[in-house]
Amino acid sequence: MSGFFEKLCLAAGNGQVTRDEMMNRHTTFRVGGPASYFVSPDGDEALKKVLLLCREEQMPYYILGNGSNLLVSDKGYGGVMILMGEGFAQIREDVSGELAAGAGVLLSRIAREAQEHSLTGFEFAAGIPGTLGGAVVMNAGAYDGEMKNVLKTVRVMDKNGRILELSANELELGYRRSCIQEKEYIVLSAVITLKQGDKEAIQTKMAELAGKRRDKQPLEYPSAGSTFKRPAGYFAGKLIEDAGLRGYREGGAQVSEKHCGFVINSGGATAEDIRLLCRSVQKKVKETSGVDLETEVRMIGWDE
Repeated sequence: MSGFFEKLCLAAGNGQVTRDEMMNRHTTFRVGGPASYFVSPDGDEALKKVLLLCREEQMPYYILGNGSNLLVSDKGYGGVMILMGEGFAQIREDVSGELAAGAGVLLSRIAREAQEHSLTGFEFAAGIPGTLGGAVVMNAGAYDGEMKNVLKTVRVMDKNGRILELSANELELGYRRSCIQEKEYIVLSAVITLKQGDKEAIQTKMAELAGKRRDKQPLEYPSAGSTFKRPAGYFAGKLIEDAGLRGYREGGAQVSEKHCGFVINSGGATAEDIRLLCRSVQKKVKETSGVDLETEVRMIGWDE
């Protein structure tokens, strides 16, 4: 892999490129070892060059947003971590009722921008700790709202660097899924369509939802939000509580006593602590209820 780092620096344009970047700085669990290479391309063309370089050199890569749905192993990731950062952080009002934003824009920022323009319909996402790109991939949602209700179009790049513009209907959006990962697309930007509303009423609703989150969720601890997908006909947190796992620990990882659907880093947790805890929860819930829990969190860097 002679000269790969130098080639990566050239491909990234003016974007940041580092070696052995600790992923505990880039995930909301605040755990994870070093990524062999870490790059933040400065735009579409630089991203295309990085992708083509990775393919040419047979180097694995992972697309990173805010790291709010990611668990990286303690030994790290032996590939290129591609951050959709400043090069994809633009936001603007296209026409009345529509906001266009890059994949790297935080959902909380979009919600504030919508409120400033008296646009309603995005309040549900104000407290989700992720970026627009990740939210589109996972059809993120909360409090009876989800991305598929507001998405109009999405610009994506395929693994060959070709840019496509897709309608929301073409994304096959369902519960915490889309076709984006299976087709190996990378979200570049999206247009969301909202409705005109009252600025103060929008602010009041956002504050109300923020209060609910503070009351019900362990926001004071590092976590990846809701750790398990909701099984059909059940609530993950209730199944975990009924299995007697409230407060259950593996090292520094813990099932939250405030909300059993959250696995938290209660202090000094390793990525392996968190992974083992998730597996223990899945096993116990299966034994007690017969229900298979699936994690929302993506785990990378393990051999299996």
